[in-house]
Amino acid sequence: MLTDRKKWFLKGLKDGIPIMLGYFAVSIALGILARKAGITAAQATIASALIMASAGQHIGFTLIAAGAGYLEVVVMEAIANARYLLMSTALSQKVDPALPLRHRLLMGLWITDEIFGVSVSVEGRLNPYYNYGMAAVATPGWALGTLAGVVLGNVLPARVVSALSVGLYGMFMSIFVPPARKNRIIAALVAISFAASWAFNALSWFDIISPGVKIIILTVAISLGAALLFPVKGGEGRGA
Repeated sequence: MLTDRKKWFLKGLKDGIPIMLGYFAVSIALGILARKAGITAAQATIASALIMASAGQHIGFTLIAAGAGYLEVVVMEAIANARYLLMSTALSQKVDPALPLRHRLLMGLWITDEIFGVSVSVEGRLNPYYNYGMAAVATPGWALGTLAGVVLGNVLPARVVSALSVGLYGMFMSIFVPPARKNRIIAALVAISFAASWAFNALSWFDIISPGVKIIILTVAISLGAALLFPVKGGEGRGA
């Protein structure tokens, strides 16, 4: 049993190295954003080590910078990270039904898009120590990258910091641009999101609404509208 756990843990370490390298590069931009929000290096590093959610942390740091209240942050984080509930449900079908609760909780803590994608592709039952191995190498990469971003934001010239901070937005564009090119509905929704976001910030009618609430309203309204008007039929969007 111990040998089997070690084998899976080491395999997870190996498979997690590419994830770690990508995390370090991307989270530098996240650290720069944290620094702009007035978050210290220690706070940003701890947040990355515990959360490991690019979209969630980006939204959280943005709301903090905008002076949003606790409730706004909590609601928006719940919306942004809701997809992890689906990932957890999917992975729960791959583990041994007798797997103790402590292992399930730890696996849930370290679910990210990349770790989920690698884990779900494992043939047969998923050993929790495989996830632990990936998390053991990927988490430091994400946390240290964030730390590096905060430090760079403190020592580099403002123009350089501004240029580097674009990297995080580039990451988000790489997420929605490919599917938008293939699906006109997604492309239209992206355009509507851009237009609505601009209108909320440019028109004086919405000045009484805080930036955090604006983000929540736009996210819920556009997502709900898309779900009602363009529901995904059974079987669509699933792998073979």
